[in-house]
Amino acid sequence: MSRIGNKVITMPAGVELTNNNNVITVKGPKGELTREFNKNIEIKVEGTEITVVRPNDSKEMKTIHGTTRANLNNMVVGVSEGFKKDLEMKGVGYRAQLQGTKLVLSVGKSHQDEVEAPEGITFTVANPTSISVEGINKEVVGQTAAYIRSLRSPEPYKGKGIRYVGEYVRLKEGKTGK
Repeated sequence: MSRIGNKVITMPAGVELTNNNNVITVKGPKGELTREFNKNIEIKVEGTEITVVRPNDSKEMKTIHGTTRANLNNMVVGVSEGFKKDLEMKGVGYRAQLQGTKLVLSVGKSHQDEVEAPEGITFTVANPTSISVEGINKEVVGQTAAYIRSLRSPEPYKGKGIRYVGEYVRLKEGKTGK
């Protein structure tokens, strides 16, 4: 049994869901998301509750059941509340700034890295060493934040680089001198 798949999704006020042959469109105060789901999974909408039902207990259906429910829940949460990932920069001279929709990063390279915001994503820079990635699609927010982090991931000796807020970087001991 998929424990995640069996949970009921409750739609908040102001969110509406339309099902057109398992192409789900969720509209809310923050925007609209559309996604196509597996044809074998049945998505039932009863008032403000959404239930995901699988046709049988095969291993494939069990895996798709939980994933479908999780993706559907992320769509509902995204259009009602949105998602946000915060990043911080550690290192001398590391800074971020916004130029229109572009995020310009100076992270110790001979050039500056420019990151164009994907559709539906907004960057905010509260101070030169903190970046926020916000949007309604959880996958795109996470992917964009991971890409920004990959431009200069934290190194294990001094901890310099771009990291998620609250991420713990385990530091290694350096070489021992004679």
